Amino acid sequence: MEEWFTISGEALIAVAINAIGIYAAIILFTRLAGKRSFSKMSSFDFAMTVAIGSIIASTVLSENVSLATGIYGLALIYLLQISVALLRRDEGVSKVVDNSPLMLMDGKNILKENLHKARVTEGDLRSKLREANVLNLSQVRVVIFEATGDISVLHSNNENEVLEEWLLKDVKR
Repeated sequence: MEEWFTISGEALIAVAINAIGIYAAIILFTRLAGKRSFSKMSSFDFAMTVAIGSIIASTVLSENVSLATGIYGLALIYLLQISVALLRRDEGVSKVVDNSPLMLMDGKNILKENLHKARVTEGDLRSKLREANVLNLSQVRVVIFEATGDISVLHSNNENEVLEEWLLKDVKR
C-alpha cells in the first residue's frame, strides 16, 4: 500500500517525456486534420474525443503503453476521423454516423412524442426557453434538439416574422 503514495525520479521523468510527446502529437495531428477534430457535430466526433482522452491517459500514466504506441493510436484515430468526415458526404453514411435534429416545439405546440424520443423533459424544455429569454410561448417559432445534443430555440417578438424553411431542412418533425 505504501507504493500508492510514492513515485521514483525515473517514473517522473518517464511521465513528463510521455506527456510532452503525446501533447506535441495531438497538436500536430489536430493541425493536420483541422479544428473539426474536437467539434461535437456528430456521435462519431464525440467518440473521437473520448478515444483521444483515453489514449492520452494511457500513454502518459501507463508503464505498459509506450510513447510510440500512443502516437500510433492517435494517428489511427485521427485517420478514422478524417475518413469518416470524407465518407459523410454520402447520404447513406451520413445517416449511419450522424444524429438527426429533432423538432421539440412547433410554434406554441409542444411535440410530446419527440420530447420522449429525445429523452428531454418538459422541465428541460422550459429551462431552455428561459435561457433563450422567451417571455411568452407565442414568441417561439421552433425548438430543435440538435444532432449535437444542444437545444436551439428560434424565437421572435414580431409575430409576423416568418422562419425560413431552409433552417429546418434536415429537422425531423
